[in-house]
Amino acid sequence: MDLHLTGKTAVVTGASRGIGLAVTRALVAEGARVVAGARGITPELKTLVADGGVLAVEADLTAADGPAELLAAAALAFGGVDILVNNVGAVRPRVDGFAAVTDEDWAATLAVNFLAAVRTTRAALPHLVRRGTAAIVTVSSVNAFLPDPLVIDYSAAKAALSNFCKSLSKQVGPRGVRVNTVSPGPVATGLWLADGGVAATVARAAGVTAESVAEQAAGDAVTGRFTRPEEVADLVLFLASDRAANITGTDVVIDGGLVSTI
Repeated sequence: MDLHLTGKTAVVTGASRGIGLAVTRALVAEGARVVAGARGITPELKTLVADGGVLAVEADLTAADGPAELLAAAALAFGGVDILVNNVGAVRPRVDGFAAVTDEDWAATLAVNFLAAVRTTRAALPHLVRRGTAAIVTVSSVNAFLPDPLVIDYSAAKAALSNFCKSLSKQVGPRGVRVNTVSPGPVATGLWLADGGVAATVARAAGVTAESVAEQAAGDAVTGRFTRPEEVADLVLFLASDRAANITGTDVVIDGGLVSTI
C-alpha cells in the first residue's frame, strides 16, 4: 500500500532509539524527509543521517524552549512541516510506592511525558495549519486508561496526554490537522528491556531476574509477546498518511490483547 508520504516533511521526537527510531526509519523508507529530535544522537541515528533523508537535531524537549528550537530547525531546513510524531517519553517504576514519589519526580515525569508534547505541538501547529492537510500522531500508552501504581506518575501523565490530544483534535480538525494517538502496551525496546529498564528495575526490587519479569509481562498479552517497535511505527505511519484521512480524535491500541475490557 502506497501511503503517499513521498516528499512529506515529518518531525519525530525521541527519535534516537526505540519507537522513535523505528518511526524515523519507516518514514525514510516511505520517501519522507525526517527531522529527528533527540537529546543525544545515537550511532543508529547517525547512520540514517549519513544515508540521507534525515536531519538530526539535538534538543532537550523537557526544556521550555527545546520544542521551538526543533521546529525552527525543521522550518529552516525544509520550509514547513506536514507531520508531527510526538514520541518522546520515559518511565521509572516506583517500586517504593506512591509516598516515595517526590514533587521533583512528578515534575520530571510530567515534563517528559506530557509537557514536551504540548510544547512541541504548540510550536508545530502554525506550520501544520499552513499545509492545509497535516497530521499529528502522539505515542501515548495503555497506562493512560490502565492505571498502575507501579508507574503511578507515568499513568497520570499519559492520561493527560491522551486527553489533550482528543481535545485538540476538535479544535484543529476543521483547519485540516488530524490528531490521533497510539497506545502501546509493553514494547520490545530499551525502555522495558535495557539494563536500567522496567524489567530490570522491577526485578531488582523483587529479587528475581529481569528475564522472568519480561516473560510475565509478555505472557499477560493474548499473543504472548511484546509488541515490536516496527509494528508501532507501521501504525503511526498509517495514521499520519492520507490513507487515514477521515480518522481524527482516535486512540488506537496496540498491545497484543493485553487490555481485556471494551
